Amino acid sequence: MDIQQVKQRFAIIGNAPELNRAIDVAVQVAPTDLSVLITGESGVGKESFPQIIHQYSHRKHGPYIAVNCGAIPEGTIDSELFGHEKGSFTGALADRKGYFEVADGGTIFLDEVGELPLATQARLLRVLESGEFIRVGSSKTMKTNVRIVAATNINMVEAINTNRFREDLYYRLNTVPIFVPPLRDRSDDILRLFRKFAADFAEKYRMPVVQLTEEAKTVLTSYRWPGNIRQLKNIAEQISIIEQQREISATILHSYLPDYTFDKMPAIYAGGHASASEQRSFNNEREILYQILFDMKKDMTDLKLLVNDVMQKNGMETEAFHDKDFKAYAPFYHPEPVQKETHSASAPNIQDTEEYVEESYSLEDMEKEAIRKALERNGGKRKNAAADLNISERTLYRKIKEYKLD
Repeated sequence: MDIQQVKQRFAIIGNAPELNRAIDVAVQVAPTDLSVLITGESGVGKESFPQIIHQYSHRKHGPYIAVNCGAIPEGTIDSELFGHEKGSFTGALADRKGYFEVADGGTIFLDEVGELPLATQARLLRVLESGEFIRVGSSKTMKTNVRIVAATNINMVEAINTNRFREDLYYRLNTVPIFVPPLRDRSDDILRLFRKFAADFAEKYRMPVVQLTEEAKTVLTSYRWPGNIRQLKNIAEQISIIEQQREISATILHSYLPDYTFDKMPAIYAGGHASASEQRSFNNEREILYQILFDMKKDMTDLKLLVNDVMQKNGMETEAFHDKDFKAYAPFYHPEPVQKETHSASAPNIQDTEEYVEESYSLEDMEKEAIRKALERNGGKRKNAAADLNISERTLYRKIKEYKLD
């Protein structure tokens, strides 16, 4: 089947080899009933692939149900997936069919499957192995015939090693793996996507299409896009609405890109020379760290002056300490305490200084601070804070409890 036809049908834009490979695998596996696990960072467009698999399968006339596992509270997720009997718990006023019962004969897409509680994972494993499940509050075994396609943006191997995900379930789901590449690995597609989004928003809001200068195009393609396609679409919409002039310069574009120097940070954060597995492991919860690093930008100037002052007082060379180096390494620089100095003939301009102690932040401290700030920004509304941090509500609830931020 022609991949271009598939792209047109499902509004997929891009010609990156990894993207084409992912589409080809989805089309090839569609006629089978094999389980598929789609992996990739948040915002890369994983939700298109279950629809491709369903529409090109013999189940295309059956139900297609998409379930966001990360958005369902842990106490009700079993009822949502498998149904419940009347009176099985407070509020169960009638029998209710679950998604697996409703999707019988069709396809069920389990998005953010890595967020499922362990008890629910055991129930899901039984469905995969035998097609059997039991409603909450019932003892009767029921059968279902569904095709399961799952997706996750977390590092599943790490989740298994930390006992957050069952290894046997992972191998059941991962019968056919599909990896959707991040936008930073699709540099040739970035301008295509921006033009499409800009045209769509111009039509939606009835205004001329924004155009980028050559310098702005360079900025757009060199940015790392930690939020991937979702972030690019949001910025295209912001620019289309806010900017009065329709030609967007590099300076204007910079103002919409959080911390443009982000790609100059060390590899484990920027991903510049990190392996693919290292990059993909920095998803979901670690995206909280991106937010706190963005928030730190406003403190950079003051911190630079302080570091330079400390280095001068210690007789260290500062000429080679350029602005770009500082932006790259400031979050990880921890100067030694400085003792008080007194006036002397050799140093008449040096004044007494208080002892300075640099506070060293761990990754956990940065996560905690990012969550606290997000909750403050959103008036304590956890749903909005989770969206702000680009993580699931369940992950946010767990982190709030872990860091005692209630």
